[in-house]
Amino acid sequence: MARTVLFHELGGPEVLRVEDVPVGDPGPGELRIRVDAIGLNRAEALFRSGHYIEPVKRFPARLGAEAAGVVEAVGEGVTGFRPGQPVSTVPAFSQNDYGVYAETALVPAAAVLHRPEGVGAVEGAAMWMPYGTAYGALVEVGGLGPGDTLVLNAASSSVGLAAIQVAHRVGATPIALTRTAAKKDALLKAGAAEVVVTDDEDVVERVRAATDGRGARIVFDAVAGPGVTELARVVADGGTLLVYGALSGQPTPYPGVELGLPALNMRSYTVLEATTRPERLRRLEAFVASGFRTGAFSPVVDRTFPLEDIVEAHRHLESNSQVGKVVVTVPR
Repeated sequence: MARTVLFHELGGPEVLRVEDVPVGDPGPGELRIRVDAIGLNRAEALFRSGHYIEPVKRFPARLGAEAAGVVEAVGEGVTGFRPGQPVSTVPAFSQNDYGVYAETALVPAAAVLHRPEGVGAVEGAAMWMPYGTAYGALVEVGGLGPGDTLVLNAASSSVGLAAIQVAHRVGATPIALTRTAAKKDALLKAGAAEVVVTDDEDVVERVRAATDGRGARIVFDAVAGPGVTELARVVADGGTLLVYGALSGQPTPYPGVELGLPALNMRSYTVLEATTRPERLRRLEAFVASGFRTGAFSPVVDRTFPLEDIVEAHRHLESNSQVGKVVVTVPR
């Protein structure tokens, strides 16, 4: 039996329960891992509340795609892993099929990566989704490179902070957008070249001034909704508006017609584009692991909670007050 987070109905954080659940042995293509730390993501809050891109198919339901731990058992046909190895999981499966909010979990081996030497469990649960999302969107899809400018909102999120570090790694300049001045100093400390406080400043004017009128090679948008119209105005000629989240909760228009920019490049992105394609996942793993080995990447962990406090952890996740990743540890 393993302590496992389940929910029996859709709703807020209060629907989450820690229950004893049998785990069993891994099947073909699976690993059983002892979970030491879990990285929380907004996708899980959306799944729990019934607002995710994929609906909950059955109850009780599980949660979680990002964790760090140690291999306990290897299923038939799995190569490259053995018991005792430190590993991390990446979002590459449906939460209707697997969930890592638990002290022991079965996971598909295709969603497991070896943890770089010297990376602890908390860091290991805070690295692959943020840096994988940033790398996959900005480098694989967007082609961000030396001399380019990146503009990003939700910059204090784990993905936003990872994107700032990825931009520096490839020689680009990151400009962070934040609604109020409360997180401005933290974003400058995190490496943002400039911070635009959107409640008080003109985003288009600030970005155009910072780029000598060229605009941004990539705008990385976690909010979507009506605000894409303004963001589209700062995209450079030949640049791309990448939408990877929907924090606004509102419909997202295509702004090309309104702006007179029918050739505007605008597309959505999810980390599954990188994690479910073996060759892209191989490049993602190499890029992120090398960033950790060289010290270029360092995940920002806002706060940790024990597994028993999963309800409070989800409340904190949804508070929008955090800077960086919320991580749940599994005490033994």
